[in-house]
Amino acid sequence: MKKNTLSLALTVLFATSALASNPIDKIKKSVSTEKSTVTWKGYKVTGSHYGTIDLKAGHLVFDGDQLIGGDFSVDMTTLVSHDLQGEDKGKLEGHLKSDDFFGTETYPSANLVFTNVEATGKNSYKITGDLTVKGKTHPVTFDLSVYGSKATANVKIDRSRYDVRYGSGSFFDDLGDKTIYDEFDLVVDLVF
Repeated sequence: MKKNTLSLALTVLFATSALASNPIDKIKKSVSTEKSTVTWKGYKVTGSHYGTIDLKAGHLVFDGDQLIGGDFSVDMTTLVSHDLQGEDKGKLEGHLKSDDFFGTETYPSANLVFTNVEATGKNSYKITGDLTVKGKTHPVTFDLSVYGSKATANVKIDRSRYDVRYGSGSFFDDLGDKTIYDEFDLVVDLVF
């Protein structure tokens, strides 16, 4: 009995030592909110609009040099248009921040949390994450590239999934040339 107990104790000791000598080297790197950019572009039958929105906070998590996670928060109140000026610019920005679109007074932040990271090449990854906009959370999938201390991604988002209804053919009939397409693009350039 003593021999079995000693053998079991030694097995546990060596197994624990082996695990301790190969720890996972997780590093959480903060994203620079000043140097990073998020550019949006929305489309309608008669054209498009584009602008930027600011990151509030963000992190990428690495195991050695492999990306394994991430989380981001965007300040929806900073949504601005860059393709218009003057009164038209103010009207578009006010409308996008209103309850017709993103309701930034009630929902000042949007959040993304990576739920799965799959390496697809040396510096490229397929990301699946939970995106929360207007209090609604749905999965999104996109490609992300990492080079040194920079990362880039192009993300397509279907606004209808987040109850952003204004001008959407998914919710309203007979909009004609007043239709605003459900999908919009985010071009994300991160510096960490």
